[in-house]
Amino acid sequence: QVQLVESGGGLVQPGGSLTLSCTASGSIFSILGMGWYRQALGKQRELVATISRGAKANYADSVQGRFTISRDNAKNTVYLQMNSLIPEDTAVYYCGAKPPGATNYRYWGQGTQVTVSS
Repeated sequence: QVQLVESGGGLVQPGGSLTLSCTASGSIFSILGMGWYRQALGKQRELVATISRGAKANYADSVQGRFTISRDNAKNTVYLQMNSLIPEDTAVYYCGAKPPGATNYRYWGQGTQVTVSS
């Protein structure tokens, strides 16, 4: 069992930056695929970014060039650096973890709210 805890959300003005963190329990973090998803009010959860165990990153078109996902296996932590934030980025951001060979994300954090507003 893997427990995920997100942090770093908050209120930021348009054009600002935030960095989200997600720390995992246990000793298997280095072999997990990790991802950030978000869910805006009244909308479905959507993919933001993923990073493989080999640190290959992929991004949704809506955040490409503005967000950066990274991982620190020594700290069991995955990060989401968010720059040039826009109001449309407002959502609850969730961290997910996927074991090797799994199709879907199996473990989820509780979510952290990001609000972009002036």
